[in-house]
Amino acid sequence: MAKIPAAAVAAGGLIGGYATARFTKKRPLGGAVLAAAGVVAARQWREAAGAKTAAALTAAYVAGFAGSHPLAKKVGAWPAVFGVAGGVGIASWVLADRRSS
Repeated sequence: MAKIPAAAVAAGGLIGGYATARFTKKRPLGGAVLAAAGVVAARQWREAAGAKTAAALTAAYVAGFAGSHPLAKKVGAWPAVFGVAGGVGIASWVLADRRSS
């Protein structure tokens, strides 16, 4: 069975967490989706690139989540979420995923 790349897990977690919170109107449920994907991605990052890189990418994931809020006030909610998800996904691919391919 093929493993889903951590870049897709992380980007999907950011997008899926926001979508879940928005469409269910239950922010804690969106947070659960965000956290679950973050845990899976962090585990994959650690396996592929080591603890230091995993910590840096986890920090980027959390910063992306936090940064999407003020960014949304400038560009809109969905563009902000897609932007930070793309940024985290690219960072994941560069620092971890392409090493494990």
